Amino acid sequence: LEDARQAPLSIFLTVPSTVPATSAALETAGGDLTPDKIADLFDRWPEAVALGEKMDFVPVCMGDERSHAILAAALQRGRPVSGHVYGREFVAAYAASGVTDTHEAIDRDIADDLLDAGVWIFLRGGPPTTPWHSLPQAIRTITELGASHKRTAVCTDDRDADVLMLFGLDWVVREAVKAGMSPEQAWSMGSLHGATRFAMDGEIGGLGGGRRADLVLLDDGLKPQSTWYGGELVVENGKITPRLDQALSQRYQYPKAAYATVKLPAQVKLTPELPTKACTVNAIKTALPGITLIHDKVAIAPASDWPTLFARHGLCFVAVIERHGKSAGNVAHGLLKDFGLTRGAVASSVGHDSHNIIVAGTNEADMQVAVAAIGSHQGGVCVVADGKVRAMVPLPIAGLLSDKRITEVAEEVKLLKTEWAAAGCTIPYMGFNLIPLSVIPEIRITDKGLVLVPQMELTPLFE
Repeated sequence: LEDARQAPLSIFLTVPSTVPATSAALETAGGDLTPDKIADLFDRWPEAVALGEKMDFVPVCMGDERSHAILAAALQRGRPVSGHVYGREFVAAYAASGVTDTHEAIDRDIADDLLDAGVWIFLRGGPPTTPWHSLPQAIRTITELGASHKRTAVCTDDRDADVLMLFGLDWVVREAVKAGMSPEQAWSMGSLHGATRFAMDGEIGGLGGGRRADLVLLDDGLKPQSTWYGGELVVENGKITPRLDQALSQRYQYPKAAYATVKLPAQVKLTPELPTKACTVNAIKTALPGITLIHDKVAIAPASDWPTLFARHGLCFVAVIERHGKSAGNVAHGLLKDFGLTRGAVASSVGHDSHNIIVAGTNEADMQVAVAAIGSHQGGVCVVADGKVRAMVPLPIAGLLSDKRITEVAEEVKLLKTEWAAAGCTIPYMGFNLIPLSVIPEIRITDKGLVLVPQMELTPLFE
């Protein structure tokens, strides 16, 4: 927040609503944002405009007391609640709980259900090869079913540093025009409507007396040319001005503790023992776009080694390691199906939402190298093959953020993606980061083990 206050942007926050995402029995997050703590953040932070992405939609719809106490902390202060919901059967109960927006309307019908229930929808646009491009399907509630666009906005979701500069909100607006919206409607969905949803349209989101002069000059193709921030020219004809360059050069210094959050056990085994008898594997099956994961029960016969077993069933190892120093080095083992990894290992300290380390691999040695690389950089995403780190994006601040400029990080990400593809991974690394997210169906893995999300309970790897 202090960093954001120094930035040459108007940055607002939604307060994280689901930490821990499930319960201490299912994962070790190292933190707990209680209803009282969340209320205190609202009272102290004027930039906190809403409660953010209430992801545990199953407990919310089941009337979980703790989940509803967190909702109440926001609603009692007049703050709206942002949501996250999959499955049409949950919409009515979710809306009744007080959630009033979501960006997870992935198709026409659930988008229509949400609007019918009085929920704002943010139509999510992103690179078409990623899980974050649901706008073309969801917008059909307007273009085909005749819903009003007045309670819809457009948004982005998880972004890589390289594509952030290519697929920004302006790109999503242009996608809305391609999908059938008029330019005026689309641009309103990218500016005024979002400001209206958060009750900030008296200050931003439109032109008029008394409003902030945060302006974007567009050409006829809705591509930004120049930008003013608080009335000051910061981008001119597509290039940043010396004033903006000066502001960007004044780096915020994060505290030392933020650079020391990856605390790994000295030794930990990252792969399970090879089964000696026929059994069933509770495997995590990946498939594009990579958000939901399929619980696949794979019957296996004894094999002489793991490579033989992997070749038969399209499997590879996956493990999650607790990295906050809150346990005695918790590690859980699993098997991914159809992830496509053909060599080495990939790993990340961005394991939503507890942000423990997730590593997948074809062999123990490369997985150990990957985890060690993340430890040495105090966070990051990496690809390893033949015992060597092939690509690395260091994320030393809390294991989540880079302290470099976006242009530098973009180059690191480009190399990572090249090596990620060369390793055979079938879903992007942003999707890989969601594998530990234990609130999205059907099956996930945390440092405590495999989680069956609908039941909110742990299950063994082998049965």
